Amino acid sequence: MQTMNVTHASDTRLLWSVNRTTHGLQLRTFTTEKDTARVEEPTENEKKLTLELEETRKEAADLAEKVKSLDDKYKRALAESENIRRRLTKQIDDAKLFGIQGFCKDLLEVADILGHATEAVPKDEISDKNPHLKNLFEGLSMTRQQLNSVFKRHGLEPVNPMNEKFNPNLHEALFQQEVANVEPNTVVVVSKIGYKLHDRCIRPALVGVTKG
Repeated sequence: MQTMNVTHASDTRLLWSVNRTTHGLQLRTFTTEKDTARVEEPTENEKKLTLELEETRKEAADLAEKVKSLDDKYKRALAESENIRRRLTKQIDDAKLFGIQGFCKDLLEVADILGHATEAVPKDEISDKNPHLKNLFEGLSMTRQQLNSVFKRHGLEPVNPMNEKFNPNLHEALFQQEVANVEPNTVVVVSKIGYKLHDRCIRPALVGVTKG
């Protein structure tokens, strides 16, 4: 096998591959640089396909951006819906708990009158010698006890802060007074007990406190 390089006047390099045989020279391959350059140049169809590919990529990028934007809006809407659901659930729960608040306030006046009537009965005259007074006192006491039981069952609790620290959320100060050996802002007089419904104050206790 023998290979030869031949250069023409046009400076086009020809690649010849020859093989010695008894019958002479046999041509194996032939090519030129001009032919190679012509083959590598893209055709009109390839240019069209390349352009369509670029347009498709651009459309895909735009669609991906739109999908991302819609996904973000969807998540925001979902979060807002969840917040609304929680607020409505809380409002419904509060309505169940505090829907009787107005009714309870009206009953508190009845409880106050019942308490005053019970305490007004002279304790030293309650005996078998005075059965009418004894029966009246027992009836008032039982009614008062039953009413307090109903209050407790529905979450209504009395607030009697005697000797406790003054709490503006539960107490209303009517006056201040000097009391020896007692810390300032301590409740020393309860003029009227308060009430709270499920930890919500519906009537503050009317109190007197020590001076600060």
